[in-house]
Amino acid sequence: MVYVGGLIVILTIVGIIKRWEVRLVLFTSGALMAILSGKPFGAVTAFSAAMINGGLVPVICTVMGFAYVLKITGCDSHLIHAVVRPMTKLEKILIPATAIVTAMINIALPSAAGVSAAVGAIMIPALIAAGVRPTMAASAVMAGTFGSVMSPGSAHVVFVANLAEMEIMEIVAVVAPKTITAVLIGAVALTVVAFIRKENKGYVGAEGEGVNQGLSGFKVNPLKAIVPVVPLALLILTSPAVGLVKTAITVPQSMFIGIILAGIVSLKNPQEISKNFFSGIGSAYAEVIGIIACAAVFTSGMQSIGLTPALISAMEGSDAVVPVAATFGPMLVAILSGSGDAATLAFNNAITPHAAIFGLEMDSLGTTASLAGALGRTMSPVAGAAIICAGLAKVNPIEITKRNGPGMIIAAVVTMFML
Repeated sequence: MVYVGGLIVILTIVGIIKRWEVRLVLFTSGALMAILSGKPFGAVTAFSAAMINGGLVPVICTVMGFAYVLKITGCDSHLIHAVVRPMTKLEKILIPATAIVTAMINIALPSAAGVSAAVGAIMIPALIAAGVRPTMAASAVMAGTFGSVMSPGSAHVVFVANLAEMEIMEIVAVVAPKTITAVLIGAVALTVVAFIRKENKGYVGAEGEGVNQGLSGFKVNPLKAIVPVVPLALLILTSPAVGLVKTAITVPQSMFIGIILAGIVSLKNPQEISKNFFSGIGSAYAEVIGIIACAAVFTSGMQSIGLTPALISAMEGSDAVVPVAATFGPMLVAILSGSGDAATLAFNNAITPHAAIFGLEMDSLGTTASLAGALGRTMSPVAGAAIICAGLAKVNPIEITKRNGPGMIIAAVVTMFML
């Protein structure tokens, strides 16, 4: 049965790489393994438990609801313009600055596709106008789209925190040094690539190309620009590591404070805010909680068919295999599929709970897998964010992979050794 389970897992990875509906693939594979092991209802039990998980659902749903409110109130646009406008004057360091600032914004707005569209619409024309080639301009924005790994609202941060029975901000403190290091490596490596390829200056496009229409005529409202970072600031100030504010605050509480502030500064109709907030919750359930629940079915099937115990036993004899698997397993699947979610969640569900067996901590192992999956997605030509950046720059997505690939691979190796 273990070999049958292994075959099913391989076919699951193939399905994910082929970009079949990931929830269907994970659920079907998990359910099939559960049936073959004689525990058919184990799949339903795992699915139900994940759908009502008190540590995951409230956090992820309120974060997504807040993101929808920011969109309708325009607060996200004001934040992006407020941060990006001063950057356009830094011509000599525009490429690394774009990657770093995109990562920073991605913490407050934790959607790779969303931040690539919002920041890319402004920065890609600005970079082109400054003489940077379109392919490099798109790559610079794409290189910062994994900053959300440090976000308290990231599904992976919440998942690892729930798994390790730690506070969310404690997990952020674990993953932050790794992510900051990876962002800096990616930014520097991309700058070197730009220099070698001579794509950092001197580009002259067609008439009118590179005119930064995204910044023209937009007046930043400082109050609206501050709103997206208020929840993050509250969580940092009340975290045990900082302790400047003694009153503890949860992620949902901070999100509701942000929603109220967004409504006040925008004077938006409360009914519209309410509708969009609950639309965000629905999207969170469908797009995030749904994948987590189906990944739980998949890993439950691996456990019941005996595959997880067999893998752990095999790894016990060679602890060095675990860091490599945690880093390059999720990363490779993410490169090929354009999404690091499925592979990362499957790994963290199946292997991370047993981290102590390999002499590792769950928080460290889990965050390494999460970051590795994000790095893989950042160099994937089929990722949604890459397609958006390529579309804005009018280039082929594979060209973004060629430029971001070296930095992401180096960052992954460094991340592995940091584990």
